[in-house]
Amino acid sequence: MVKFRYCLNTSSIRGQELSLVEEVELTAKAGYQAIEPWVAEVRKFVEQGGSLVDLRKRINDVGLSVESSVGFNEWVTDAGQSLAGWEAWKRDLDLMAQIGTKRIAAPPIGAVHQADKDLIKLANRYRRLLDLGRQFGIVPQVELWGTTRWGASQTLSRLGDVACVLIESDHTDACALLDVFHIYTGDSPFAGVRHFNGASLPVFHLNDYPTDPPREIITSAHRVFPGDGVAPLQTMIRDLRSISFEGVFSLELFNPEYWRQDALEVARTGLEKMQAVVVQALEARGAQPAPQTLGQKEARP
Repeated sequence: MVKFRYCLNTSSIRGQELSLVEEVELTAKAGYQAIEPWVAEVRKFVEQGGSLVDLRKRINDVGLSVESSVGFNEWVTDAGQSLAGWEAWKRDLDLMAQIGTKRIAAPPIGAVHQADKDLIKLANRYRRLLDLGRQFGIVPQVELWGTTRWGASQTLSRLGDVACVLIESDHTDACALLDVFHIYTGDSPFAGVRHFNGASLPVFHLNDYPTDPPREIITSAHRVFPGDGVAPLQTMIRDLRSISFEGVFSLELFNPEYWRQDALEVARTGLEKMQAVVVQALEARGAQPAPQTLGQKEARP
């Protein structure tokens, strides 16, 4: 039985400038089961006098889990391996653990222009990061970055790079955070997801992209709702099912057009479109899942 769950990455409604508490309430009201906040907004919440104990209770009370989170601490670089870099990780892991976060993104920040990559060295560094995460009950996820705000990434930009780091880390917690947009901009074949283990992909960023602008110059601002672009989503989802993927689909968008719209409507539309492409993909392979089977939670009026 297929049991996908759906998550809202708060970047999708960033432009509406809601408070973190408002984002939590909206995510639940829209019908999601999970939320994926950014470390920076949790830190801001605390700096403004917010209580993490109260925030965790509120998240639990509305029926959400924090399946993943997004932070920008370095780990690939020598700076990330320094004492100062390690202390930054500890601060963020401690912060996010207090609201029940299960995982945190570990992107190749600081090394996107580093062409002379040593994947074995990165695997050893990732193993060390995983051991640190265990101390806080949070699993760092190697995040694929095909392109970033700084341009095309040359480190961990292809599915094969990520797979190598997972394998060579030789750690039972090793996992990846993949993203439709980044698979495309990194120019990896979408069929490459078939060579992962479903358990190694606990969270998957689901989005879409248009034909224009072309891949070489497209940015995250061009991401669109799943099904509104040209990504081979149905084939990719069927490939994910073939490797027993039963993870969380998280909507991660940065589209300024959506930021100008009502946040609740954006969240609800995103959920409906994610569920629609999943249902279509599974029906095409002979499965007939009911909406509740896919993890849909009854939306609050």
